[in-house]
Amino acid sequence: MWLAAQSSGGLTKAGERLGVELLDIIRANALLGYNVPGISAPGYGNLTLRGISEHTQLAQRMAYRMAPLFLDTVGATGIKRQVIVSNSGVNRAVDSAYFFTKSLANTVPGLASLIVNSAPLTAYPASAPIAQAAGTNRFELYFHKLNAKMDLPTSSDPYFPIYQSSLAYQSYLNGDSTMIAKVNSIVYSDASKKMARKVLKTIFTAAFLDALDAGTTSYSNAGTFNFTSTDGLFPVKITGDGQTILANLVDAANSLYAVYSILPAMNQEVNVNMARYFPAGQLVILGYLSDAQDFYQKGPGIAEASPITFQMSQYLLDDFFAEASAIGAGTLTHAAKLRFTHAEIIMPFATRLGLPDASMAISAADTYTYDNNPWRGSLIAPLASNVQWDLYSDGKTVLVKMLYNEKETDFPSNCEAARYMAGTVSHFYTLTGLKSCYGY
Repeated sequence: MWLAAQSSGGLTKAGERLGVELLDIIRANALLGYNVPGISAPGYGNLTLRGISEHTQLAQRMAYRMAPLFLDTVGATGIKRQVIVSNSGVNRAVDSAYFFTKSLANTVPGLASLIVNSAPLTAYPASAPIAQAAGTNRFELYFHKLNAKMDLPTSSDPYFPIYQSSLAYQSYLNGDSTMIAKVNSIVYSDASKKMARKVLKTIFTAAFLDALDAGTTSYSNAGTFNFTSTDGLFPVKITGDGQTILANLVDAANSLYAVYSILPAMNQEVNVNMARYFPAGQLVILGYLSDAQDFYQKGPGIAEASPITFQMSQYLLDDFFAEASAIGAGTLTHAAKLRFTHAEIIMPFATRLGLPDASMAISAADTYTYDNNPWRGSLIAPLASNVQWDLYSDGKTVLVKMLYNEKETDFPSNCEAARYMAGTVSHFYTLTGLKSCYGY
């Protein structure tokens, strides 16, 4: 769209500057991770240097907080306890696991040999099984995009219910008329269109925007760019798939906002102040549009459709309880289980957990707003978001403390009977009480 405006005289002075900055951002993404030890495949979708730093520090803080656990693990004279690691199979999650566990091993001398990947899955797809990489578990950590080509299980497979839930969710995402109409009514409201015009007129001329608004022009990501690393050793060609279409002002403004949104995580790769392209008061509107889409499509969503958006997270919760139950039964072969995944997993998992700010669905007759619902993407699944359960035992009672984004977090109010020392501000819960609360 910017290139078309450039060639037709459709740019303002600020818009001319934007093109140079966009090219810098595209180049930085195309070369992301090049020459960074530990990055498995440089390019789009990788961890940034800030992401690496955040995972490194996350591991350090966990090691310090749970120092007795890890010191006992490396000092054990009997059966060595292991740290089990799983990921979604996507490069960014694989690399997140690498940097986190590397930092953990560096922080706790002697732990490195005890950090192992979970066993590889070998039975999928059932029609022609292919052994997957050790550590990868899409059913647990990429359940929003399961498909027959990669994941088909037999009907008797323990993962079959998750597979079915994933297909049902994808069908809902692509074809539920109530949900789609609700999202579109928010995204393409008169207020949204007014906002989009206000944002884009700082970049494009009125005539250029009028043509887009009238539907006489549209744009897609079908371009090609060639870049080479500064050392000349890594050439890369980026070609858009043509699937992202800008056919109206709102979509264009949302795309600009998407660029703005990723830049804080790329502050060591590119120095661009994208905020200057958004007039005062418009960013909060765009943030709401983003939250509304995620609320309906990845969060608690429409009450009448529940639990379609989060049922597929059930196995992940099962695994949390399986690990906790093993501790409760005195099986101490695992010192920790670490899982690395994505916002699309954290969001429905937080809803399944019943966390107050993450689980308030809204009826189809109503509309999600900031005034009637506490759900905020920046709080539910910020970059490097995480859910941690710490377990403590005196040999008789097992207590669980949850940290959500590294903050002590209470389980939902219907689990109050499980709280250790009920009626206090204790963040500890008995495992037996939690199992009863969640139906285990």
